[in-house]
Amino acid sequence: MDPSQVDVPPMKDLTIDNITENEFILLSDIIGLSLLVDSIDHPKPPASTEGTVLGPFHTHDAHTEANGTLISHDPQGEPCLVVCTVKDTNGKPVSGVKIDIWETDSSGHYDVQHADRKEPDGRAVMHSDDQGIFWFKAIVPVPYPIPHDGPVGKLLKALKRHPYRPSHMHFMFAKPGYDHLITALYLRHDPYETSDAVFGVKESLLIDLHQTKAEQAQKYGVPEGTKLITYDFVLVSEEESRKLREQNAMQAMEAQGRRMKLYKGLPVPDLD
Repeated sequence: MDPSQVDVPPMKDLTIDNITENEFILLSDIIGLSLLVDSIDHPKPPASTEGTVLGPFHTHDAHTEANGTLISHDPQGEPCLVVCTVKDTNGKPVSGVKIDIWETDSSGHYDVQHADRKEPDGRAVMHSDDQGIFWFKAIVPVPYPIPHDGPVGKLLKALKRHPYRPSHMHFMFAKPGYDHLITALYLRHDPYETSDAVFGVKESLLIDLHQTKAEQAQKYGVPEGTKLITYDFVLVSEEESRKLREQNAMQAMEAQGRRMKLYKGLPVPDLD
């Protein structure tokens, strides 16, 4: 596409006065900046879980719940059992990891998008157990459009891009000594899998939706045939991430023919 032929919204529509905090996040997401910053700040070695976009709908008021909790109370949603593990890059289970989880309701809206919201729903904070396991009951994720009635929506329209995100569920992991991980799981074969409005989909984060068998249903207290999501998350230590970040920085400088060294984690000219 010839950039000169794109009917971009007037810059006055993209000024601070006209863009809310969420619109700034969305703007960063739809141009790929959010994903780029994450890949630079939180590099991942092979076999570890990749990061993706945070989005504008994470909150800090989710209730802390125990394993097995029902986190979505949408009666129209299709029930889904989610069973996951958290391990380090050596395959050792990581216990006590704080895990933020959030997803939309069956209409494709997060709880904060409803004017009559009274308390958090479709979201929770959990912790991995001694075996690195966490599990909960939710609903099957659905595709939805990001808010597109403001400046970001105008920009998408000008670029002839749709505002839809594929079906997914958000996860955020935190524990001292480990690199902070913001990620999501995406349902394979979703109609928007290859055209996510915010470029969040990665091959390693695509999952297949299964069904619980009799033994699983009995173990987790759900009807047989309930939809099932399973995933093994792999966290990177802060030290692993730091080394990889510094290695990537030096390789980038060398590729530009620049003689640099690292000082407190930042590349500076090597004048020695």
